[in-house]
Amino acid sequence: MSAMNGDNQRAHDPAIEPAIFSAVITPHRSLTSTGFLVFMLCIGAVSFAAGVVYWAFCANFRAARAYEEVRVTATELVVRKVSQHGKVREWTLNPVWVRLDRIVHEEFGIERLFLVSHGRRLSIASFLGPDEKKSFATALAAALGEAKRGPTRTVFE
Repeated sequence: MSAMNGDNQRAHDPAIEPAIFSAVITPHRSLTSTGFLVFMLCIGAVSFAAGVVYWAFCANFRAARAYEEVRVTATELVVRKVSQHGKVREWTLNPVWVRLDRIVHEEFGIERLFLVSHGRRLSIASFLGPDEKKSFATALAAALGEAKRGPTRTVFE
């Protein structure tokens, strides 16, 4: 056994016998370790951006659950606001004493709408854009005007 070890040592010792050819063969890799790191950072950044977009859409859909109801009758004006979390707030006003107040920007149109009664202001229609607020304000003002006139009877012939 010791003789084999000696022969084995001679075959691998470059001082004993010079090599005519020597090579180390490794498998081919398309990416270096630095290229792999850069690639994974890019994939991570894209995944993070997709996660942010997903979160933004979820937040948007949650916010869309909020709504306002405005109902005018001859004797009362009811405003019901429901938050995105389902919290309900409701106000009942006498339409005779209610005034519709608008904050208007010269360039953009109606920015805010308020119902004013006995010195108190209640913001309404905050979800709407300026053109939608204008249309809503016109319809609500007409309904308030009709409620202030009181119930009318239609005579059929």
